[in-house]
Amino acid sequence: MNAQNEPAQPPASFADFRLLPEVLAAIEKMGFTQPTPVQATSFDTIIKGQDAIVMAQTGTGKTAAFGIPIVQTMSLTSPGVKALIMTPTRELAAQVSKEINAIGAGRGIACAAVYGGVSFSKQVDEVAAGAQIIAGTPGRILDHIRRKTISFASLQILVLDEADEMLSMGFEREISEIIEHLPRRRQTLLFSATIPDDIKRLAGRYMDDALTISVSGDAVGASEISHFIYLVSGIGRTADLIRVLREEQPASAIVFCNTRDETQMVSGALREAGFNATWINSDMSQPEREKVMARVRRKDIQFLVATDVAARGIDISHLSHVINYTFPESLEVYIHRTGRTGRQGRHGCAISLIAPQDIGNLYTLRLTYKIFPIEKALPTAEQEQKRQELARISELKAQLNGAALPPKMCSLARRLMSDTNAERLVAALLQWHFAEASQAPAGKPTGKAAEKPVEKPVDKKAEKPVEKPVDKKAEKPVEKPVDKKAEKPAEKPADKKPRKSGGGGERKAKPSDAPDNVLSTPARSAEPRPDDTAPKAAPENAEDIPLATPPVGAKDPDTVEFYLDAGRKDGLRVSTFVKDIIERSGLQRSDIGKVHMLTRSTFISVTKAHADTLLAALRTLEIDGRVPEVAYAQDS
Repeated sequence: MNAQNEPAQPPASFADFRLLPEVLAAIEKMGFTQPTPVQATSFDTIIKGQDAIVMAQTGTGKTAAFGIPIVQTMSLTSPGVKALIMTPTRELAAQVSKEINAIGAGRGIACAAVYGGVSFSKQVDEVAAGAQIIAGTPGRILDHIRRKTISFASLQILVLDEADEMLSMGFEREISEIIEHLPRRRQTLLFSATIPDDIKRLAGRYMDDALTISVSGDAVGASEISHFIYLVSGIGRTADLIRVLREEQPASAIVFCNTRDETQMVSGALREAGFNATWINSDMSQPEREKVMARVRRKDIQFLVATDVAARGIDISHLSHVINYTFPESLEVYIHRTGRTGRQGRHGCAISLIAPQDIGNLYTLRLTYKIFPIEKALPTAEQEQKRQELARISELKAQLNGAALPPKMCSLARRLMSDTNAERLVAALLQWHFAEASQAPAGKPTGKAAEKPVEKPVDKKAEKPVEKPVDKKAEKPVEKPVDKKAEKPAEKPADKKPRKSGGGGERKAKPSDAPDNVLSTPARSAEPRPDDTAPKAAPENAEDIPLATPPVGAKDPDTVEFYLDAGRKDGLRVSTFVKDIIERSGLQRSDIGKVHMLTRSTFISVTKAHADTLLAALRTLEIDGRVPEVAYAQDS
């Protein structure tokens, strides 16, 4: 294969390509002014009809690089499909189809998108209506070939877009079968961010004297992207991610995960932390994925948590950051991930959380692709506190915004500042102010998710006891846990999920330091709870063990206790449950107190300082496809 690098000086404008007037007008209407390096380098080769392997980073204008020459040279004297563009994902097929339709509008050239998850018959109708170009995924294209609903007898050009991605996804057999049904006399173009051995093997089999065009030289990563890493332990990775986001404050980002389960867990944790986030993975139907992407493109979503498969082909022009929650197993995947940002001349930022097991891949990234990420340290607790304080000050200044203050208030402020307790007085005023602000109606989220209203602290002495719902059988009042020595052997806690208060009863107010928006439930009791049948004794193997020395207990005034409506019947075990919670929250074992696991419920104690963190972790749990209810367990 012959090789060619990018020209020193690309054409100044598309007019230098000597395009047909209707093609040039369409390009100008799309807002394209100057060809990108990949467009300038590959244009003459494609126009001449020569086979080519074009090595260019994702987001450098590859679609127009092959789309413009295809539309420019296509003969319209005879009907039939003249060009086939294969893509690894549905999203990329739809995106390619949309862009080529815009380029070919002036010549009356239509491109049909062909992929799974949508109506088969509708695609047949679009092709029958006269589409000259097809952009689609290998699986659905092959399905049409087998059903004889699309004919490629008139095909002149084959394009494999993001070829390395298609091969890494296991499409080589489908691609080979499709090519066997195409005319042997055709032009074949292969676009790829990297050229591994399997790409060379494919080219040798199906291309004739292909010219290799390298737009990026040895530096595969786009020069407009800055690469950074944060070294983490790998335990509490989600908490580390939240610290990084608060430190970096990205305008918008894709957060990449290696598994589908991670996408939902990370997205839930980000929302609990106040970020505007959602997830996308291959489990979603095509209409669901399209709805999510529409929200992202409208900038209704700030953070998209995704797997590599779901994100392939996604083009978000305003994306400022790519974040690797887990470092990819393949360096080619790293190139594709980070190529989602830094597009169209914008500067992008790629951030990776690097655990000890990722150091080897990081070294290879530097050695092979000449990408040298800059190491940054996670913010310390003191730095995080300073950042929060500065954010509060900025918030106050923004709220003031030059407003005129009454002279009386200014005089009072001067007197207050001269008081010996000035610091405590100002602190109290700030606490009240931000508590009132959090109760105000939340507007539409922009960068952070809108805060949920918080109840004001209520004096416990003024509270009325929680009125429990009345069952058909008489219920005994719920009492505080009693010492185990005083318990009767036959009367261990029955495992019945606490119910919410019935109509007419007041909900018991949470203490001032309780986490926001947590359901108020009765405390775990040593007495049997009423059931629809006869009372049942708790199983003897109920797991109730302290996890730290000294343990944090529910009786400790510095702790709170949560209720989870899942237990051993749901497949939970204390040891694995706690390990999972530590991983999700980033807490230490000493922060978590006693875990009392029953048949269908679990009670977890934690220090008040870490209550919000544990709550966020618990709310990301999914057990057998169900998100269990999390509630704040109070003493009666």
